[in-house]
Amino acid sequence: MEIKQVIVVRGDLKLSKGKTAAQVSHASVTAADSSEHKREWMPEQKKVVLKCKDEQELLKIFEDAKKSKLPAALIKDAGHTEIPAGTITCVGIGPAPENEINKITGHLKLL
Repeated sequence: MEIKQVIVVRGDLKLSKGKTAAQVSHASVTAADSSEHKREWMPEQKKVVLKCKDEQELLKIFEDAKKSKLPAALIKDAGHTEIPAGTITCVGIGPAPENEINKITGHLKLL
């Protein structure tokens, strides 16, 4: 069984590369912290960063992950730099079995 993590970023925000990297890092660490597969994932840390259209699509992905009982973290920005406080930027899903995550995120494109 392959274990991976997926981070989904909103494509409509047009964040800088640095801001995107910071938000993706927050999502990765936060989602991994609650995963029962964390230990087996740690040596390779397979992860993919994908994009979705907007906040509505991101929230549906998050809800689908939670309904599937996958570890998922919804990230909201603190508002210190580029975007207002509370802006939802991305979702981290997993580490979890790749086939389970793909059911939710398999249609998305790479960031």
